[in-house]
Amino acid sequence: MALMRWEPVRELSSIQSEMNRLFNNFFDTPTTTDGGRLRRWVPAMDLLENGDDYVLRADLPGVSEGDVNIELDDNVLTISGERQAAHEERKEGYYRVERAFGRFSRSLTLPKGVDPEAVRGNLENGVLEVRIPKPEQHKPRRVAINVGGSADTETIEGSGENAS
Repeated sequence: MALMRWEPVRELSSIQSEMNRLFNNFFDTPTTTDGGRLRRWVPAMDLLENGDDYVLRADLPGVSEGDVNIELDDNVLTISGERQAAHEERKEGYYRVERAFGRFSRSLTLPKGVDPEAVRGNLENGVLEVRIPKPEQHKPRRVAINVGGSADTETIEGSGENAS
């Protein structure tokens, strides 16, 4: 029996290679489904603040507006839908399918107070744009105070700052 020198760096490199292979297989390679082969597809999204709105833009190439669903429930905005397969089955020859298709769903939490009725979506040239009006900031409320038990009332306003 021959003795071999243990090299921990080589072992770490081997573990890293195996982990990379595992994650690449999970996220990048096609998976089998009932309808054939497809890739996991998650559309890219940007969220920005623009004046009085939050604006979400999602790349949805090849998706029609009837295949997209936008829901706002309990301050969680969910965009879901399905991109249909654009290729047809052929029995002869070889061809390569790299474009992913299938069902997708993305969710994000919005600030409290967003009005669901004011959210608007527009799909143009493969880009979905969802405009979400920012919630109104709490405004100070005026409180009427009776002075000296009389029926006359005065209104006292406060700005939240201490006057010196």
